[in-house]
Amino acid sequence: MGFEVDKSLSKAVIALGANLSLRGNGPKVTLEQSLAAMAEAGLVIRATSRFFATPCFPAGAGPDYVNAAVLIESDLEPRGVLDLLHRIEHDFERAREQRWGMRTLDLDLICWDDLVLPDGAEYHRWLTLPPEEQVNSAPEQLILPHPRLQDRAFVLVPMADVAPDWRHPVLGRTVTQMVAALPSGDVAEVTPL
Repeated sequence: MGFEVDKSLSKAVIALGANLSLRGNGPKVTLEQSLAAMAEAGLVIRATSRFFATPCFPAGAGPDYVNAAVLIESDLEPRGVLDLLHRIEHDFERAREQRWGMRTLDLDLICWDDLVLPDGAEYHRWLTLPPEEQVNSAPEQLILPHPRLQDRAFVLVPMADVAPDWRHPVLGRTVTQMVAALPSGDVAEVTPL
């Protein structure tokens, strides 16, 4: 009789956001309910950030957001976790009609241990994609770490609550260092609820 081989759990960060009410509940309640849905689906939540009010991105595209981040562990592959997050978004009536549009729930897989997916060359292409192309282009495959991570206070400030020492495997900077490199005005706009 053979022994079961224990899979080690991978660590990942998921960014949460919402700016539309759902079923009579505001975005903060939706995020709280989505955390419960993630746990019920088998993701092990190790840390949850504070909830933050953040300006809508891009500016003027709708109501302001509530954002947060969670550090999870899972024995699933990254694509399996992403599929699970998409199912949860669907259950929370997420409509994918417009890139960077208003949403009832947005769950983004931000990083997975120190993986770079799908490979260094493709990651670099998305990392250096000109801003005008970012609006109209969405990758067909999973890109990790998230290629806009270092530019977004609404992701980094909550992430600093749960994984301040995570080091970007391409840029070589920790979350704390990336927050410090952001314009101070961007960081100041991310306010705890």
